[in-house]
Amino acid sequence: MLKPLSASLLFCGILQLGFASPAIAGEDSSTTAASQAVLEAAIAAPDRPDYTRKMDGERKPVATLAFLGLQPGMDTADMFPGTGYWTEILANAVGPEGSVTALEPEQFASGEKTMAAWKDLIGRTHGVTLSVYPFEKFTYAPDSFDFVIINLNYHDLYWESEKYQVPRTDPDAFVANLYIATRPGGIVGIIDHVGNPGDTRETVENFHRIDPAVVRADFAKAGFILEEESDLLANPNDDHTTNVFDPAIRGKTDRFMMRFRKPS
Repeated sequence: MLKPLSASLLFCGILQLGFASPAIAGEDSSTTAASQAVLEAAIAAPDRPDYTRKMDGERKPVATLAFLGLQPGMDTADMFPGTGYWTEILANAVGPEGSVTALEPEQFASGEKTMAAWKDLIGRTHGVTLSVYPFEKFTYAPDSFDFVIINLNYHDLYWESEKYQVPRTDPDAFVANLYIATRPGGIVGIIDHVGNPGDTRETVENFHRIDPAVVRADFAKAGFILEEESDLLANPNDDHTTNVFDPAIRGKTDRFMMRFRKPS
């Protein structure tokens, strides 16, 4: 069972404009322009600290959220949120009718620096709840979320660590419970480091990467539909044989992005 740590009133600022899903054939260009303007406003929010803004170049948040289909008023979740990079942007973007739940494994929700960052974020951002759960036992109430993002962490479901007290996890159970927590028609966006085919747990242990085919199969098994993939964050110069924490590639890895939807 998740344990909500704190929450606040919903953000009610400049982001009351609506925005649409990513551009499709025949979509009015003015609608697309309005969509981008709202997302740009979310990124430009003056309270965002400099250390998060420094990641905007590699993460391309405006184009990423446009592709994934974020909408104002959505109830959203940021899984494995770290210090809340996406959490804060989501809160700014969904506006006063939406919400953000940051879902953090209890193994990571500790440390003075981490918790100070969350205290600051919740203090300056409305509509955010931080909830903690055992890494290997994710569950959440049915039909809770319209939109979920998992950025650079899905591969960790195939990872074990005695140091961080992360036991062997069942990815199938995780995705099945995520399916339950997602509302019919809801979106799950996955961004991760591209790994070469092979033994998945070995690839994750050695490189902290995952073969995109594994993610497609995991989500299909749970009942999600893969709507679209994007090469927005691709890097053809990354051959997938370097650990993602190696300074030579850190922040510049070849990344895949997938938009899954739970059938209505």
